[in-house]
Amino acid sequence: GLVAYAPDAMAGLALAGGALALLDACAGPRAEPPATEPPPETTTLRLVRVPSICQAAQHVAEDFLREEGFTDVQYIKKPGAKGIELALASGEADISMHFAATSVIRVEAGDPVVMLAGGHVGCFELFGTDQVRAIRDLKGKTVAVLELGSSQHVFISALASYVGLDPGKDINFVTHPSAVSMQLLAEGKIDAFLGFPPEPQELRARQIGHVVVNSMMDRPWSQYFCCMVAGNREFVQQHPVATKRALRAILKGADVCAREPERAARFLVDKGYTNNYEYALQLMKDLPYGQWREYDPEDTVRFYALRLHEAGMIKSSPQKIIAQGTDWRFLNEIKKELWATT
Repeated sequence: GLVAYAPDAMAGLALAGGALALLDACAGPRAEPPATEPPPETTTLRLVRVPSICQAAQHVAEDFLREEGFTDVQYIKKPGAKGIELALASGEADISMHFAATSVIRVEAGDPVVMLAGGHVGCFELFGTDQVRAIRDLKGKTVAVLELGSSQHVFISALASYVGLDPGKDINFVTHPSAVSMQLLAEGKIDAFLGFPPEPQELRARQIGHVVVNSMMDRPWSQYFCCMVAGNREFVQQHPVATKRALRAILKGADVCAREPERAARFLVDKGYTNNYEYALQLMKDLPYGQWREYDPEDTVRFYALRLHEAGMIKSSPQKIIAQGTDWRFLNEIKKELWATT
């Protein structure tokens, strides 16, 4: 269903006021709309709300979106591991953050999804039992994911193919809800589980398993975006001003997560995205939200296209994926405006 948040919610206003003051006072230049930029073609914007709090940037952006002229901001709750991609492909959602590698697969499949910018680096963490100390140890092991084709499954497949494993033959994938998978890992009934926030924070707190791969810190994964901002192609084509304004708001949200983690974490709890402030705060401090300014999103698309080709999950070249499924115009304009203010 649709979840629309009241614009006068105190937590949201407190966040916006504090965020704006912070960005103005100590965080360097803000990307602002030029005086000649027209209003958005539509005042309604639909994003996807998912359990992973790594997508905090687009949630924290709620008030920035209203600043950009969106009077009706809707967060669509989508069940299942493929909720974001299905919502974007169908046009049920206009724009949302989503895992880069999964977006690459959807582009090759012909879905009308276009990647617009990098969102953040890292978030996935692979936890294993004592029998799994490295990615190569996954050979012959049982690994739990939400469902085949999910972001978890795709990322583990990329990990495996990168070290020479055949994920389709060498790994026994089983599907369970995350809470069940974490319990099975604790009991030693599965060998590994890939978690996304706040699951890794909970696993560490409960001392379940150990971290095999941390995509926030471990190369080469930490050198590329994990989640990227993607849009429905028809929305992007028909509403270019709205697309740019929405993207700018989400990138401002990423800046707030990077520069005021306590306020961002409190916002996530107050708005019901998570119920554990400490887990949220730890993520806000650990996740490199500010790298949208530094990393080249096209490098990420190229990297994951190569990894997925190795894993046998796509056949297209990186160049074809980039040509079909990316549009960096809006990001480039925002960056030019940003540096014009320095």
